[in-house]
Order: sequence, then structure tokens, then C-alpha cells
Amino acid sequence: MLVTLRELLPDAIQGRYAVPSFNIFGNEEAVAVIAAAESLGRGVIVACNKDMAEQMGVAGFAGMVRGLAQDADVPVCLHLDHCYEEDVVYAALRAGFTSVMFDGSQMALQDNIAHTARVATVAHAFGATIEGEVGSVPYTEGRDHIKHELTDPKDAASFAEHSGVDAVAISVGNVHRMTTATSVIDFERLQEISAITRLPLVIHGTSGIRDADMQRLKTMRVAKFNIGTTMRMTFARSLRQSLAEDEARFDRLTLMKPVVQALQAEAARVIQMLG
Repeated sequence: MLVTLRELLPDAIQGRYAVPSFNIFGNEEAVAVIAAAESLGRGVIVACNKDMAEQMGVAGFAGMVRGLAQDADVPVCLHLDHCYEEDVVYAALRAGFTSVMFDGSQMALQDNIAHTARVATVAHAFGATIEGEVGSVPYTEGRDHIKHELTDPKDAASFAEHSGVDAVAISVGNVHRMTTATSVIDFERLQEISAITRLPLVIHGTSGIRDADMQRLKTMRVAKFNIGTTMRMTFARSLRQSLAEDEARFDRLTLMKPVVQALQAEAARVIQMLG
């Protein structure tokens, strides 16, 4: 069933667990993630990142995933990840996304609040939820123009109060697109943020965070973790193995069957850990 962040995140805070948001790069990931969620009876978020939005368009992505989400036996939120362009956000809402992220983190705080609030009004009119970011989570590669700016707790409180968002993404040492779990989380800063911010908090760059740190983070108002790199790595490794096992195989569905199984296992691992 299709839901918004509002149906998933508040309960996560109360239950001291978190909901994973998996970036989806094709039908295989979508099928695997939803199957993993159904096998565990847990809600999940499937997300379209900027690369996929540019590759196939938000309407195309929604067409690929929305039916699977609607038919699922568990709550599934269809979410647009980092988006800096208001027109793309509005196109996603028209296409049936139930949640969007407008990322104004590269703006000055007051501009970020003003722009995000405008988008929030539209998103809520569609019955969708919205995520914003305060501070700026950096990338290890591929987004050199993105600054690294830790979230100021007072800025987070002001953003949460005035931007109209339903969830706040923060920067506390997490980094996008890390292939090893070596991020150093500033738990003291996070504690300050969680003490004065009542909205659900979001951590991007989950693949670079140690499992033990994730277990601690989910008890500190972090209700949503974004997962991308570990799924991409699982896809590539399992596909290479599938191709190498029998060079005479050429049928896509046959080649992809073990890939989907590996993706489902990795998604299930993450869901269980956050639960």
C-alpha cells in the first residue's frame, strides 16, 4: 500500500526503530526491496535519486515503481530524494510520488526556509510529505560542488519550525557514497539537535556508518536512513558472479534472478538491523 512519511516515521520515533529508504536504480532493486519488506512485515521507503530522475524522469520512475508499491502487503512510501529544482518536485507530485525532498541546503538558512516552505505548501496540497535538509551532507565523489557543513542545532530547530517539512535531514559526520563504514558521527551535536527538534530526523550516507553507530542513532530521533551505495555494490558483485557462472547464459531474467536474491538479502539485513 502507498503511504507517506507521516504514516511511517512518527511510529518509528516512538518505537525507537528506523525506516530504511532505499535508492532504486531499476526494477530489480524495486522488486527486491519490497519483497524484503513484505517478508519481514515492515514498512519501507523506495526512493528516486537525482541520477535516476535525470536518467528516466520522475514520471518514468513512478511508472516503474508505483504499481509495485500499491500492490505491496506492507506500507511503501514512494519518495523523491535530493532535488534542488522546484519544477522537478512538482512533476514528481503530479506523477504520484507520496513524498519528496526539496534540498535547499546549499542556500543561506533563511533562503532555505523560504524556498522549502513554498514547496511544502504544494506537497501538502497533494497529500504528500516533504523532507528538507539543514547543514550540508558532503559526497565522497560525484558532487564536488556540494559543501560540507555540519548542522547547527539552533538552525535545525528554526528550520523545523518554519519550513513546513515533515522530516529534517542533518549533517553530523555522515557522508554520501562511502564504500567503507568509516564515518565519524558527532553524537554530541546530534543529541543537541534531537533535544530541541521535535520532527523526525534523517541520516543520509548510511553505507558509511558502522552498524553499532546506526543502532545508537535510531534511538536519538533518527527515524529514516537513506541507503544507496551498499545496494549498488551488492548489485554489481552479484551480477558479475552471475555472468561468470555460465558464459552461455544470455536471458536477462535468468541472469538477474540471483542478483534479485542478493539484493533482497541485503535489504532484509538493513531492515532487520534498523528494526
